[in-house]
Amino acid sequence: MMDAARRETVKGWSFIAPTLLWTVAFFVVPFAIMAVMSLWKRIGGKIVQTWSLDNYVAFFGKSHLLKAMLNSLEVTVLVTLISILLAYPLAWIIAERVPQRWQRLALILAILPFWTSYVVRSYAWLLVLARNGVINQALLGIGIIDEPLELASTRTATVIGFVHFFVMLLTLTIYANLVQLGPNYRRAAADLGANGLQVFWYVLLPLTLPGIMVGAFLTFVLCIGDYITPQILGGNNELLLPQVIMLQIGRRADLPTAAALSILLMAVVTLAYVLCARWLRLERA
Repeated sequence: MMDAARRETVKGWSFIAPTLLWTVAFFVVPFAIMAVMSLWKRIGGKIVQTWSLDNYVAFFGKSHLLKAMLNSLEVTVLVTLISILLAYPLAWIIAERVPQRWQRLALILAILPFWTSYVVRSYAWLLVLARNGVINQALLGIGIIDEPLELASTRTATVIGFVHFFVMLLTLTIYANLVQLGPNYRRAAADLGANGLQVFWYVLLPLTLPGIMVGAFLTFVLCIGDYITPQILGGNNELLLPQVIMLQIGRRADLPTAAALSILLMAVVTLAYVLCARWLRLERA
């Protein structure tokens, strides 16, 4: 019996060993190096291996760094909310109004943006939102505006680029919840006198909240850490924290400060995960 149990244990570890080694090599070790480097300082163009929290203290003492973090949180929350509001109706239409035999095709069409390079999508939106882009030319052509609007290199452009991508992600997570709900829930609510709005608010929405929360968390994580979209669409007019981190590396070669900012950004993501996981556990209870 002991030999059989030992063999099962060894077999189990052999299955998870590659994943553990990959995680340790490409996440734990780099994270540990970054955490250690965040405690060092750059003095006189050289990295001095002193142990202090000066980089973290400096973050809370420099208004432009705090502003970058606030900008990242504002953009991320706004993108998440808008994406939810747009994705839920789309997921509901696919799940409830599209015939089942066509739903797979509808989902494929919905996720087509995922098949395009992230950089290509961002530059495509830059062309659409430019002063001589499609939107301004159309508005000028029909006489709504007299001068081109400044849409590119703004927060609005960044939000639009993000929403275009994350609506598709949230659509998938919400759709996965909606298709699991049988018609009996709506029938039971209707039998009890609930109208369409009440059925949605008291039955469908609570039952699909897990899918919304999972999609919202993925949107939050991917959005707050993104560098490409804000850099291309937002320009340097309003910096987000990932842009500030890249500036510390590319222009100042200040790796300790960049490491400290990355740790703080990861702390925000971890906090979001803890809150989301706790909420999901409470809902299941």
